[in-house]
Amino acid sequence: MPQGSAANPIVQLLPLALIFIIFYFLLIRPQKQKEKEHQRMISGINKNEEIVTLSGIHGTIVNVKDKTVILRIDDNVKIEIEKNSIGYIKKPQGA
Repeated sequence: MPQGSAANPIVQLLPLALIFIIFYFLLIRPQKQKEKEHQRMISGINKNEEIVTLSGIHGTIVNVKDKTVILRIDDNVKIEIEKNSIGYIKKPQGA
């Protein structure tokens, strides 16, 4: 009987471990990859690139600072935003 009780906890933990593995490959790992790609994009940002912020503001980068960028959204209208709030870089029309 002692052999049956020793194997029982391992068998009970097997479905829980399987669920964790599935969650890792379906949720955690892709999110980390997306976060690394976003950090790579932010670190390579340059002046005069057209971007869209996470809140949907379209503009052109005028100045790049350590943690922020100055964004021109219209003639004589500039705002300073955090680099982390940049959603994506707009691709040129010809590309």
